[in-house]
Amino acid sequence: MASSDRTYSGKEVALHNSRESCWIIVHGKVYDVTDFLDDHPGGSKIILKYAGKDATVEYDPIHPPDAITTNLKPEKHLGSVDLATVEKVKVTITDEERARQERIAARPPLSEILNLHDFEAIAKHTMPEKAWAYYSSAADDEITNRENHAAFHRIWFRPRILKNVTKVDWSTTILGQKSSMPLYITATALGKLGHPDGELNLTRAAAKHGIIQMIPTLASCSFDEIMDTAAPGQVQFFQLYVNKDREITKRIVQHAEQRGIKGLFITVDAPQLGRREKDMRQKFEAEDPSEGAARAISSFIDPGLDWSDMAWFKSITKMPLILKGVQCWEDALEAYDLGLNGVVLSNHGGRQLDFARSGIEVLVEVTSKLKEMRGLSFPNEKFQLFVDGGVRRATDVMKAIALGATAVGVGRPFLYAYSAYGPEGINQALQILHDEFEMNMRLLGARNIKEVVAGMVDASNIHLHMVSVPADNLYESNYERLQGARLREIKNKL
Repeated sequence: MASSDRTYSGKEVALHNSRESCWIIVHGKVYDVTDFLDDHPGGSKIILKYAGKDATVEYDPIHPPDAITTNLKPEKHLGSVDLATVEKVKVTITDEERARQERIAARPPLSEILNLHDFEAIAKHTMPEKAWAYYSSAADDEITNRENHAAFHRIWFRPRILKNVTKVDWSTTILGQKSSMPLYITATALGKLGHPDGELNLTRAAAKHGIIQMIPTLASCSFDEIMDTAAPGQVQFFQLYVNKDREITKRIVQHAEQRGIKGLFITVDAPQLGRREKDMRQKFEAEDPSEGAARAISSFIDPGLDWSDMAWFKSITKMPLILKGVQCWEDALEAYDLGLNGVVLSNHGGRQLDFARSGIEVLVEVTSKLKEMRGLSFPNEKFQLFVDGGVRRATDVMKAIALGATAVGVGRPFLYAYSAYGPEGINQALQILHDEFEMNMRLLGARNIKEVVAGMVDASNIHLHMVSVPADNLYESNYERLQGARLREIKNKL
């Protein structure tokens, strides 16, 4: 009998509970992770905490189901365990968790959630603190994170009147694929931190509402699990972090194409992950030496990726190729000249280089320069521009469309929606956006997306970072200010 066919008792596994011999149980399978302890991106301490025990609860939210089988050699897959014999890990309900459950019980009914800001407000108070820290955190002083949203406030509408807007249509096509709205669900990692079904919530909602989901490399659910959940004919894109091992990258890309992915979005703004201090501070408080959830899952990303790799990507796939994370017109022009299919003007949700400009500001620059230097007008079917970061309203999307974007990516708001209210939350969020599009298309005087044009906006202040803009009370009330280092609590001896 091969070792992988053997069934162990819980007592046998429990004997291997040290650095010298460390076994863990994940989804009823036994793994020897002794030699992996020092290589684990999240540090050895969290693994040793579950040495000889069932680590499934800790493992699930921040790993795709196949992560352990992919990273461990086959001989380290020891077999199965009789779960009836495994001692349950005692879960202590802390005062903080008890208080969180009380806040969950006090949520307003979904009918009282009127906009995407509202989901964020409820998620902030009801999500586990570590999960909120990961989703909401951004780089350094979080200037760019806030600027992403504020930049939309420097763009004003110039509505047209006396149009017959009895019927308005805000559907569009993205890379030749139909979408009921000019937006897509952009890639965000670790979906299970907010809800046990993770990214599957987004897959189902995207199918129901006729929009496109971009599947992330660092999803909590496996790629195939997400694809298997999709409705027949559902269109999906894939976001790729390029692995240092190009054979792994090739396998991932070609598998995605075989499964029917309609666009490959190659992330180019993350040769190293930014310092997300809210996330990092959670780890310090847990006395864990790692630098937060982000770094724990991203050590494979290749900092050596460069322009010469684009020819290689063209050689291994026929999918449309889009660079995700372009931040200046020079790089957008280079992508066009290399024959790529488009770019996402993005700063990674403000999570990479602080003081990078917003995608909507870069959009104005790119459309101007590419028209001047290559005679291109936008939107452009052959070279499509996308924007993400800071979107909270349909009017934000419409501003980007007017300025030449094909579509806009929305990420965090959808995470907050299902984290606060589960699948019903994400469905409500998308319905809110549909309703906002219908109203604002009429008020702007546009009967379809093609009629949302540059003459309908005034973006003359977009490059002025100190211009006064109206305060956004909903956004500002949700923003959690960064906390600096503090003295640890000192118990009074008296």
